[in-house]
Amino acid sequence: MSFKSNLIKARSHIIFLVALGCGLALVTAIDKRGSAANTAPTTGGAEMTQFETISPLPLAITGSSSEADLSNAAIAWRYFENNTDPTTGLVNSAHNYPSTTMWETGSYFVATISAERLGLISETEAISRIGTALDTLSTMRLFDGILPNKAYNVRTGELVNYANEPVERGLGWSALDIARMVGALAHVEANYPELAPKTTAVLNRWDLGQMIEDGALIGGNLTPEGALRRDQEGRVGYEQYAAKAMMLFGFDTYRAYDAQSHLMVREVEGLPIPVDTRLHRNITPAFTVSEPYVFDGLEFGFDARSLRFATAIYQAQEARYRETGTLTAVSESHIDVAPYFIYSSIWGGGAPWAVMTFSGDRLDSRRTVTTKISFAWDALFGTDYTRTLVEAVAPLGDPEKGFPEGIYEIDGTTNGSFTVNTNAVVLAALAFRAHGPLIRGDQ
Repeated sequence: MSFKSNLIKARSHIIFLVALGCGLALVTAIDKRGSAANTAPTTGGAEMTQFETISPLPLAITGSSSEADLSNAAIAWRYFENNTDPTTGLVNSAHNYPSTTMWETGSYFVATISAERLGLISETEAISRIGTALDTLSTMRLFDGILPNKAYNVRTGELVNYANEPVERGLGWSALDIARMVGALAHVEANYPELAPKTTAVLNRWDLGQMIEDGALIGGNLTPEGALRRDQEGRVGYEQYAAKAMMLFGFDTYRAYDAQSHLMVREVEGLPIPVDTRLHRNITPAFTVSEPYVFDGLEFGFDARSLRFATAIYQAQEARYRETGTLTAVSESHIDVAPYFIYSSIWGGGAPWAVMTFSGDRLDSRRTVTTKISFAWDALFGTDYTRTLVEAVAPLGDPEKGFPEGIYEIDGTTNGSFTVNTNAVVLAALAFRAHGPLIRGDQ
């Protein structure tokens, strides 16, 4: 094969490596900007020093999959076999509920790549599945012709509200959800170069510059009068994860990546926990959950800061178990009763271990030992405690439906909601154990 042919074949890898180099350069620039802009110590900077006492846990990549791993992965993949629409290629956010967001579609792409790495599906099937969804993404209507709407109907690809009802204009856009999708597109290009033209077609339709202002992530929200309001989006944890995703395509998200400007530390179980000083949805003190940290590790590989944060967040959950005997693996999750979605925090709403609703109310009775976080911590750190967690949640797997959200702490009953995000994280965790971070295109 000629040099020219090889160069053409490798073009997406070259583009990806250049973008990754740009992202690393931006991270370096962020540190320099922070040093130049702060001639006196800041509160966030002072609190960052508390994490120097944390000894980062080693990663538990094994390079192989056990029979139990592959069996659990097959159960998780069943969810996607059951819930993928053959026409649009999109996946239901929850079992038989035909609505999706950009975050959840990103989760589907992560799940598909992970399933192929684990040998559950062929490369041909992975490319076909993702390709069909990319075709839909490249033609679906955008909010005001700018960016993807906050929610879409899986069967029709049309704009909907959160009740999955059609809305002509849409709801606005979520910068965090779109950034998650952008990161997933980077994973697609790294693993399947032949899909690069389709990922490019999708990205070229989206005016991504509209969701970044002076290095910060900006969401688009509608006021009651129907005006578009642009709001800073993201809190410590999610914000840095999303910033990394955008950097992969060369976007300067330096403010979003900077954790220390809005950082405070709260002690939980004797450990420093990173908490954002800003309110959550301008209603209640921001919360800290496991989710963005396990995503960062499984997909991108931790950086020095996120590994320390993740170590402290994990160790606080293990410490709660050692102190109380109560299994603890908390994060945001669906629940099978109203209001159907909660944020189980390490710190949230001004207190440790608070469980918060979307509107900021406490609902501690619905705290869940989450399936996805149990598998994720085990893949990342592989401790005796994480193995105990997996032993508790693995029997919940239903070969006909996938994995449910987890176990209600209050009475040990099953949180019987089945979702795209939980089953995607299970697959990503099991693929990480064998192959390392998803960003690696070579297998």
